[in-house]
Amino acid sequence: MPSRRSRRPNVALRVLTVLIVLLIGIWLGGHPSWLPAPLRNAFVDKGDNPLVNQVVDLLQRDYYRPINGNQLVNKGLAGMVASLDDPYSHYYDPSAYQGFLNQSNPHLSGVGIDVIGEPRGLRVEDVFPGSPAAAAGLAKGDVIIAVGGTSLASRPATFGSRLIKGRAGTHVTLTIMRGSQKRVVKLVRANLVVPEANGTIVNYHGIKLGSLALYGFTDGSGAELRAEVEKVLHAGARGLILDLRENPGGLLNEAVNVASIFIPDGTIVSTDGRAQPRQVYVAKGGAIPTSIPMVVLVDRGTASAAEIVTGALQDRGRAKVIGTRTYGKGVFQEIEPLPNGGALDFTVGEYFTPSGHNLGGGGVREGAGIRPNIYAAATPGATHDTALAVAERTVAAEVR
Repeated sequence: MPSRRSRRPNVALRVLTVLIVLLIGIWLGGHPSWLPAPLRNAFVDKGDNPLVNQVVDLLQRDYYRPINGNQLVNKGLAGMVASLDDPYSHYYDPSAYQGFLNQSNPHLSGVGIDVIGEPRGLRVEDVFPGSPAAAAGLAKGDVIIAVGGTSLASRPATFGSRLIKGRAGTHVTLTIMRGSQKRVVKLVRANLVVPEANGTIVNYHGIKLGSLALYGFTDGSGAELRAEVEKVLHAGARGLILDLRENPGGLLNEAVNVASIFIPDGTIVSTDGRAQPRQVYVAKGGAIPTSIPMVVLVDRGTASAAEIVTGALQDRGRAKVIGTRTYGKGVFQEIEPLPNGGALDFTVGEYFTPSGHNLGGGGVREGAGIRPNIYAAATPGATHDTALAVAERTVAAEVR
């Protein structure tokens, strides 16, 4: 057994060795060019690009007029992502990312309308129940031609939308065209919760059907739709119509939640990416009885998570698909917040329906999408929704 005294030289030698290694490491950290290439690549931080920093410094110092370094970096990052030639990948600077978060938040301040741009201004596509717009009598098809004294003619839709939105409790004046009649309404903005799902009872030749509309796949939309499904079933619906027309998609996990309302078990969708292993998402349980027939309404605007749900219902034989072919997006994205307050929204993988089908055209290219079991197209501007009529007739025929 060695004595305690005999151990002291060994301890001192180890401490000295550690100090020497530490000093060498500090020195090499300041002189990375002395490292062999493999070690330099492994240990030197590539995030601090000296070439980029040099260009930014030169422009800030010597360009003929003052420039903002942050703007240079933001535009450079946007250009870098744009060079991927991927329509689904974007760089959001801090201001744009905040706007994106506000759009994704169902709690908004405004008057409670959904609009799209047209040459005269903004055409109202939907009016939310209980909103200031509903109380003022605004209706689908109305055209907002001015906000206050500002004309919206030939303006981008975002321009008018920004003027209409505002802090709860403040006033906004809208000039509305309904047919050839013009009127001016003054509204008080309010805090609103924008609904993502809606369910109503339709009576088709004495058969009660539940007509369900889902507008997007934001956080909690699956639970919203489930509540609407339960509401129409409690009201006596014997068949269901799930309307996913013009639904641009959203969160992958909400697509799984929505499909799980109707599919009791098994695969909903699978994903595969270069940096992440293949993953299979299965139904979460708690589905309504499969004896309740249903159909899905789709069109060219049905995309992404909405296509995932449609593909799962079609592949698993749970529902007939009615309408026109869907958008044809076969990839999904993730959002990575950045230290500057911005974010990178970029494509990280592809998804596949239960039968193994990818709906895209290979990578980020648009594909064939989902082809309906029954083709039915709504006529633009028509007072009668022909595609919905086909859906009602089809599901009513399956009611037992």
